[in-house]
Amino acid sequence: MREFCGSLWLLFACSVASIGVCFADEQSDLAFYEDVFSAAPYEPADTSHYLPSCARTLDSDAYKTVAESGLGTGWQNRIAHDWTFFDVPATQSKITVIDYAQTPSGLGYRYLANANTQSVVYEPWSSSKVMAIVGALSKFEPNVAADTLVGNARLADLVTSVHSYAEAGLADGNSNAIATYFANVASRDYITQLFHAGWIHTANANVRFRGAYGPTAFMPESNLWTSASLGYSQAVAHYAEGPDDPGYQTYRCEQCGLTGNKPMSTLAEAEFLKRLVSGEREPLTQLPGFDNSDLTMLLYAPGHSSTAGNVGGMMSGIGLMLARSIATALAPNDKREPNVVLDELTSGKWRLFQKIGAGPSETRQQGETVLLAHVCLPNVQGGREFTLAVQSEVPGNNDAAVGRAAKAMQATLNTSMAQLLAH
Repeated sequence: MREFCGSLWLLFACSVASIGVCFADEQSDLAFYEDVFSAAPYEPADTSHYLPSCARTLDSDAYKTVAESGLGTGWQNRIAHDWTFFDVPATQSKITVIDYAQTPSGLGYRYLANANTQSVVYEPWSSSKVMAIVGALSKFEPNVAADTLVGNARLADLVTSVHSYAEAGLADGNSNAIATYFANVASRDYITQLFHAGWIHTANANVRFRGAYGPTAFMPESNLWTSASLGYSQAVAHYAEGPDDPGYQTYRCEQCGLTGNKPMSTLAEAEFLKRLVSGEREPLTQLPGFDNSDLTMLLYAPGHSSTAGNVGGMMSGIGLMLARSIATALAPNDKREPNVVLDELTSGKWRLFQKIGAGPSETRQQGETVLLAHVCLPNVQGGREFTLAVQSEVPGNNDAAVGRAAKAMQATLNTSMAQLLAH
């Protein structure tokens, strides 16, 4: 039942005298969700498909290489880290940033979080669709190309539609169905093991990928993945629906608890994306089967239909919050649009690859938002590059609560980007 402020609990919080204010607040929350959180992204002036590699050069022990921190169980304790770096209360958000620097020993990283929240699990919503795409691409043995077709649909359009939620060629904008198809190709056991012994060795045993995105999967015209330019036509097996996968779990399975069937943490999500983006530069952590052609497809989706806009892949990921926060941190008194500011600072070569997730949770009675992103800022402070994951939640099982969670995320990004780019 929906009443004045979207739900009964919120109505009771509004006195008769303040119902008008309550309406206004709800409208403001909904407007922020529509106009900022889920808006089409800013585009850089230069949209060429270069792979990000813009970390500044520093001779500093604040960063450690993978060789220095190791890969096995417990690597989280050996990395350069400050789990209370950001002045953001845990009640507002959870955030982890992995900051890059080129050190005398190689590509190094420092891990920064707020209030020791880096390992707390949550429902990642659609941010985890990156894992479904990556799982499918890494299991497909030939290279992918701009002309790779999945049945008769362009692979690039499918990847772009997952991030943009818009139609692209024969991809109809049903992000949930397309992402479920990719998970059905990869299998949930495989994606889950990537977080554990199969690749990342995440310390939290509860992190896993066992779910889907709605009841229906995208069904390609045929099981063939083909490329005229690379000369292959290969059958790709997949489950018809998520529950057909033996590794699938229902959302409220016995082992699932309140966080559902694909719980993740900011550290797990950020580390997953960081290893993908740095794969060619750091062979020790490169995902087997995932090369630069796969990374380019994930980030840019070359060959995507023009109806999807000038950008594709993760570059078409919706949302304005992170770009706004970065531009404000770098030029606090500049009132121009964030993309104009960033274009000027980076000669149009700034890159922001992102995937958001959000929803009102009936299970947890919360509005929740998640953002997974990689940022490259050439020429800024000698070059800044970092990967981040952030999650926010507020009470309320309605769309307005999701908008309030998005506002909390914006506040978190404003604080964290200012702190990060000042150091």
